[in-house]
Amino acid sequence: MAATTRGPRPKKATALADAARPAPARAAPSAPPATFARLRALHPDAHCELDHRSSFELLVATVLSAQTMDVLVNKVTPHLFGAYPDARALASADAAEVSALLKRLGMGMFNQKGKNIVGLARGLIERHGGEVPRTLAELVKLPGVGRKTANVVLGVAFGAPEGVVVDTHVQRVSQRLGWTTSDKPEQIERDLVALFPRRDWDMLSHTLIFHGRRICFARKPACGGCGISDACPSAFRAENVGRKPPRRRGAAP
Repeated sequence: MAATTRGPRPKKATALADAARPAPARAAPSAPPATFARLRALHPDAHCELDHRSSFELLVATVLSAQTMDVLVNKVTPHLFGAYPDARALASADAAEVSALLKRLGMGMFNQKGKNIVGLARGLIERHGGEVPRTLAELVKLPGVGRKTANVVLGVAFGAPEGVVVDTHVQRVSQRLGWTTSDKPEQIERDLVALFPRRDWDMLSHTLIFHGRRICFARKPACGGCGISDACPSAFRAENVGRKPPRRRGAAP
């Protein structure tokens, strides 16, 4: 019997066959502490990138860093602390003059930030003898100081954070690693606190921030060069994980 020559497969049959093939296996997330240990090895120099020489300077710099790049804050603070070197000097300043200085130095939201840092300096003088308090409850009573700012100061200055700092990098990377499914900072913090011991809370945030700034970018994350991609359930498909959906044209702001 003569061999039958088969023609090309119909496009529909090819599509059905392709659809039936199993998708490439995705990385199964490893235990969070093990992945964190690997991240620490990737970023052994992880630290707070706000320049400061005291807990007071750190507190002011962290307040100024709201919706502002650390690089800009580090350019502003030498001039600011040159004019107002401690809490007493800043507490005695006119808020409008401080805001004007911040504006000249290129700081955004300069009016509100000027009021906040003068107000917090006055709070330090009036209620804490000019010293930065060491509890979250006392810190968040100061103008411009929220839970995130308070935990930066408690962790970096005093080694005693009362939670995990959740900024945009921590939020994005922890979502991509499968450590949280929430997009609310408060719930993300609760999820991370439940996964890691208190001794890791401060360094956890610094390490995730370093990873987010250097490898796990919001757009075009460098999964091919990431040392933990084998443990990341979002590897090579991470771009839309942990990011706000694009705004539709014509949508209200």
